[in-house]
Amino acid sequence: MKEKYVNPFTDFGFKKLFGEEVNKDLLIDFLNNLLVDEQQIKDLTYLKNEHISSSDTERKAIFDLYCENERGEKFIVELQKAKQNFFKDRSVYYSTFPIQEQAKQGKWNFELKAVYTIGILDFIFDDHKNEPEKLVHKIKLSDIEKNTVFYEKLTYIYLEMPKFIKTEEELKTKFDKWLYVLKHLPDLQDRPKALQERIFEKLFKTAEIAKFTQKERLEYEDSLKYYRDLRNVIDTAVIEKVLIIAKQMKKDREPIEKIIKYTGLSKEEIEKL
Repeated sequence: MKEKYVNPFTDFGFKKLFGEEVNKDLLIDFLNNLLVDEQQIKDLTYLKNEHISSSDTERKAIFDLYCENERGEKFIVELQKAKQNFFKDRSVYYSTFPIQEQAKQGKWNFELKAVYTIGILDFIFDDHKNEPEKLVHKIKLSDIEKNTVFYEKLTYIYLEMPKFIKTEEELKTKFDKWLYVLKHLPDLQDRPKALQERIFEKLFKTAEIAKFTQKERLEYEDSLKYYRDLRNVIDTAVIEKVLIIAKQMKKDREPIEKIIKYTGLSKEEIEKL
């Protein structure tokens, strides 16, 4: 069946839902449910998303979304569709731009507003694979010996979306519902009964492809093609890696039950190798 709703993991879909002034209430609600332990956001202002380093290399940083709330706190929201070995490094690098731009001419006491860098990831970090239940990682600068937060104003949050496996019946919190929408929106044909809040009513109306202009539809199709091509490349690489592992285990005369456990291949697939 043809998709009814836009895929949030495409560049177009993500910006259509969260990057337009008319829909900033969607982004505010999502962030407030993500940052439930922080002071809540009342309003957001979208800022330009391209920044150039002051160094000789003139390294660019282009944020997916860059916003400021009513208290002057900065929010970088990044969607990462494929595994990137140095994504944590990239997050730290990106966070330096909203820090540096707070510098003031003349006499200044170095007081900074808080900076939040949020990564919505369509992959799992290698060092997090043994934590299947922990899909939200919240990081602040800490004192290692005291195990306490050293600096409150710099926060990194990563959502490892493949770890979210709750069904509609298991959704308990508003945040659960947001994660469910992000992961399953393109697979749905109607708004689920569990998502009846007004904010989701607006999201589903905004995401309906049939209501796009011709220009928007073409832009989305291009964005969707890029996303699918990228996923195909990733899936092919994963399959090839699994087959290599299975062949080596078979060569080492490992029990077939062990090969099945470690690769996910069936007995028939392994016997054909």
